[in-house]
Amino acid sequence: MDAIPTLLCIPDISGFTQFMSTTNIELSSKVIPSLLNRVIYANKLDLKVSEIEGDAILFYKTGALPTFTELIYQCRLFYTEFYEQLKILHKQYIDIDGGRSIPEILGLKIVLHYGNEISAVPIGKNIKLMGEDVIIAHRLLKNKIPINEYILLSESLLSEYKDTTIERNFGWGKLHDRETSYKHIGEVNYSYINLQPLVE
Repeated sequence: MDAIPTLLCIPDISGFTQFMSTTNIELSSKVIPSLLNRVIYANKLDLKVSEIEGDAILFYKTGALPTFTELIYQCRLFYTEFYEQLKILHKQYIDIDGGRSIPEILGLKIVLHYGNEISAVPIGKNIKLMGEDVIIAHRLLKNKIPINEYILLSESLLSEYKDTTIERNFGWGKLHDRETSYKHIGEVNYSYINLQPLVE
């Protein structure tokens, strides 16, 4: 299929590896799907799900981009709904071994990227996204951001809002600029917002 401009959104559970290695499979197999489901049901922008990747959801959207305000609101909603579910799970499993650590270990980060080199390829009943920009979005999950819970917006996405005044200070957080160099890709610029003040 032809490559088309696509918004990629990856909510990713931070602390996943630690949680899986320190918690029995019976508990983790209930907690992680419950959190991912809560994020999926918080989708108000009609983003489509391409894949669920263990600790992350790969959402995508073709066509017109939402406004910058709508995009930030959606990410805030993903985060606050995730934390509401964390509270429920903590209360539900507090007496089970590992249950007390649920809100201490797990968190959420969200990567947003926009690319022109993305193809949606049908494989069986699923849609597989392919292209360099899909690789970039996944690489951006490994970055130089000094905190664990944030929204990351790639430069290629922010440039799509160049005709719009982007408010860099949101009251609860502000945009910070960073860049990371990746093998075979080179330097990628991005900005990020700390999400933690939303639940403090």
